Amino acid sequence: MLGDREELSTVIAIDRLDARLLGLLAEDARRGVADLARRAGVTRNTVQSRMQRLERSGVIRSYRLDVDLEAAGVEVQVLVALEVVQGRIPEVVDGLAAIPEVLEVHVVTGQADLLVRVASATQSGLQPVLLKIYSVPGVARSNTSLLLSSPCPTGQGRCSTRSPKGRTSGGRPRRRDRGGRP
Repeated sequence: MLGDREELSTVIAIDRLDARLLGLLAEDARRGVADLARRAGVTRNTVQSRMQRLERSGVIRSYRLDVDLEAAGVEVQVLVALEVVQGRIPEVVDGLAAIPEVLEVHVVTGQADLLVRVASATQSGLQPVLLKIYSVPGVARSNTSLLLSSPCPTGQGRCSTRSPKGRTSGGRPRRRDRGGRP
């Protein structure tokens, strides 16, 4: 991801400045060093040094693109809980990785072994994708749930109850008092 990284045998301590920089990057990973320095109230050299340290230690693994799938015409997302034949998780993960519509695969505890996030442009296009998933060798059972909304999406840092469109996580508009504040 970020090239050769020093392997550290200990966990690094994250102080308030590190946390502030990580928070700013979680809001916008494209922020430059000068902008980070200005917002954090420190010098550019300090920010550069901290960023290099966080990258080398593996705290910052990458600077990722965040695509709005709905804006790109991909309107249907589901979570598929998969039960896998004993000892075949690596094989199933490899099979899932070969399916372009599979966005994420997580190993989980509980009844399911894997939780898979899948996207499709249309609901009718979802069935062939699910059939591919079900036919991966080692998949024993599945349970599919349609995603209605994601008030706390992956990669957004802390979970906020306020969505970008001013709605609460429950999907209802927030009430405003007479002073115009939520």
